Amino acid sequence: MAHSSRSSIVVEVEVLPFQTLDVYVAARELAALVHAFRIADAELRDQATRAAKSVFLNLCEGLPSDSGPMRRKHFALANGSLHEVVGAVDLAQAIGALAPEPARRAQALAVRVKHMLRALAR
Repeated sequence: MAHSSRSSIVVEVEVLPFQTLDVYVAARELAALVHAFRIADAELRDQATRAAKSVFLNLCEGLPSDSGPMRRKHFALANGSLHEVVGAVDLAQAIGALAPEPARRAQALAVRVKHMLRALAR
């Protein structure tokens, strides 16, 4: 009987320096979490998901920038979207379109991101 040997090739993927920052990791986690919620209200699901993606993507634009004004602009946009995520998730929970526990997890993660955004904006 012939044995088929499959070798496993490990490919190292280089990451950009900003991808290792806690704020990047937390914002990415928040976007993935909100997406996974599958909020029952389609309008709020769309709003929360788009806002969570906006938080993450604005961070991705602002973090590597060497221009202070450009960084602050993207961090301000990320901050506004972060508040939109919190509002959409809170409303979804209030109207029964999302269970309390997922809403609590998103809130806690949003607060972490908020603190880091505030520090970055300085």
